[in-house]
Amino acid sequence: MGDWLKKAYKAVNEKGGIFMFIRAQFSSQAASFTDFTITIILAKVFGLYYVWATLIGSICGGIVNCIVNYKWTFKSTDCKKTHVFFKYVLVWIGSILLNTWGTYAMTETISKSPWVQNLLKHYIDDVFVFSKVVVSIIVGFFWNYNMQRVFVYRNRNIKGLVNRIKIKK
Repeated sequence: MGDWLKKAYKAVNEKGGIFMFIRAQFSSQAASFTDFTITIILAKVFGLYYVWATLIGSICGGIVNCIVNYKWTFKSTDCKKTHVFFKYVLVWIGSILLNTWGTYAMTETISKSPWVQNLLKHYIDDVFVFSKVVVSIIVGFFWNYNMQRVFVYRNRNIKGLVNRIKIKK
């Protein structure tokens, strides 16, 4: 029994493909937990406007995600930390914009719906939490994971790519 567990642990920690995806999902869940906890505390306990709370929560979650992905998920030993940082920031800005705008747009759209107002009249201020969950899942699968897997944690020769583009012109 112990041997099987060791093999499973080794597979999840070292292999690529679906195992890398599983590690990325774990990292995403840790980051989302951080993001949501901070967002909800800022909005509900401190009364911060939900858009600002979403932005701050996304920043904190992004920091957790970057660290876990660098060390464990993608094991980027061949990439310089500064390169990963700058590429991550580019993708992260897109993620923050998508999450913040998406949460705002979905919350405002849902909140103005008469049937939602009647159904959730006592909880109308909490609609942003539902919107944040839906938007973060969509952004996580379609933007974050793919951009991190293909761009952020890969050692790309950007200078060589730029030079090749210049030569072709």
